[in-house]
Order: sequence, then C-alpha cells, then structure tokens
Amino acid sequence: MDVKSRQTILIAGPTASGKSALALQLAEQTGGLIVNTDSMQVYDVLNVLTARPGPGDLKAVPHLLYGHVPPAVAYSTGRWFADVEALVKETETEAKPLIFVGGTGLYFRALLGGLSAMPDIPGNVRNYWRQQDAEAGAAQLHKILEQKDPLAAAALRSTDSQRIVRALEVIDASGRSIIEWQKETGTPLIDTSSARKIVIDPDRAWLGERIAGRFNAMMENGAVEEVKALLGLGLSPDLPAMRAIGVSEIAAVLEGSRTPAQAIELSTIATRQYAKRQMTWFRNQLGEDWERISYP
Repeated sequence: MDVKSRQTILIAGPTASGKSALALQLAEQTGGLIVNTDSMQVYDVLNVLTARPGPGDLKAVPHLLYGHVPPAVAYSTGRWFADVEALVKETETEAKPLIFVGGTGLYFRALLGGLSAMPDIPGNVRNYWRQQDAEAGAAQLHKILEQKDPLAAAALRSTDSQRIVRALEVIDASGRSIIEWQKETGTPLIDTSSARKIVIDPDRAWLGERIAGRFNAMMENGAVEEVKALLGLGLSPDLPAMRAIGVSEIAAVLEGSRTPAQAIELSTIATRQYAKRQMTWFRNQLGEDWERISYP
C-alpha cells in the first residue's frame, strides 16, 4: 500500500498554535501515526527548545521522524522527503492513517506537489561555495547572488547562508536559477484530492501570549541544558540546528553577556516574528481546499 492509497491528514500552522495537540487527538480517534513535518523538530538534543512532543504524547501514539537527525547534519527538504518515502514502506502493512503535522511550508509543498528536479553539483563547485561561505559569510554571498541570480536573491534572506550557498551552487553548475528549477515539480507523495488538509490560523494576540508563556516554560524545563550540550559539540554556527530560535540567545546567557530575562524577551520576539512569517506563508500558499481553524 503506498501513501496515496492510505488515509492521510495534514495539519499545518504556526509555532505554538496547538498543532501537536490536534494531531494527538486525531491520532487517538483514527489509530493513526503522527509524522513530523517541522524542519527543527527533526534534530536530537533540542527536545525542549523545538517544542517536540513530550514523553507522554510519544507513549500514547507513535510519532515518526522526530529527533532522528544529529545536529551536525544540514538536513534538507529532499532528505525529509526520502525519509517519508522510507517510513511509508516500513509501515505499509499496518495501513494506519498518516497524520502529518508541523510548521514547515516546504515540507507540505513537497508532499502535495513533489520535489523539484535539481542538477547534480560537482564536488569542486560545492566545496568552493562552502569555503566562500566560511570565509566571507552569508551577507557577502548574498551580494554575489544578486549579481548571478537576482531571482533567487530576491527570495532569500541575506542571513540564510544554507539556501544562499545552494542557490549559488545551482546557478554555477547549471547556468539556470534555482527558482526555475523549483518550478519543475516531481511526483507528489500525497493525493491532494483525498487527503484531509487542516491549517490553524490563530488570533495573533492569543498566539503571542502562548509563545511568551511557552518560552518561559522552556527555560525552566531544560532549554539551557540543551543549548549547553549543543555548544559542547563544537558545531559550525551555520548549521540549521545552531540557528534554532533560542540557541544564540541562551548561548549569550551561558557566556555571561546576557541575562536569562533578556534571552527570554529576545527569543519571544524572534518566535513571534517567525510565527508571523509562517502565517503569511500559509495564507498565501495553501488553497481553499484547506480547512481553516481559528483559535481561540
């Protein structure tokens, strides 16, 4: 049985909007399996800081693709897509519903539209741009990208080193913008006509309060210890796990340059800004066939 013939439910929404609780409720009702669709909750070490489901939830219902990636790995949408294909094969005899829940829009796009075809990147090209990133930094590479590929540069933040490097690799290897490649979709994993699709669109003030309360709880329940463990791995600051909201803010507390209260305030602001970007993406990218739930 492939994923298109199984009952599937998709739950998208911004951080702290209650997605995981809804997924758990639906999984208990249907006997389904919950599949992580969030690019930060794939990493181990950062259990608390990325708001992964707790031990009680994990015991109540099977949760897949949570915390299965070392933070030293620069995990991608393509890797996640391949992992979903693999878990579908592993669970095909169970025929249980799959409930995809998370806040990463590109993962949902891949499920419903397939992955974009991409050119092979020669090793010398890949190594060159990664070396340039290490030496010059994201902002300088973004300026280079503006000259080489204005379309991609306009779509990327000047601090997003991973995607900037990827865009430069693609334009150098193929002579075509990564934006053009992304328009050429592959085979979707989900049948959009049969899947139940839900997007949570909460009241912004309500969500802001939840975000503030949640980060306070994170600080009390192990986030500082998680960041200390992450920093102890000696990883590159450009890796996605190192850019998780709260990592740099708590790192500053550990080195004595910031108070815990300041870290909470800055992390809360950053999380609210991230949630706003997520909500904007979902409103603009998800069609009328998505059920929209407003909280409270």
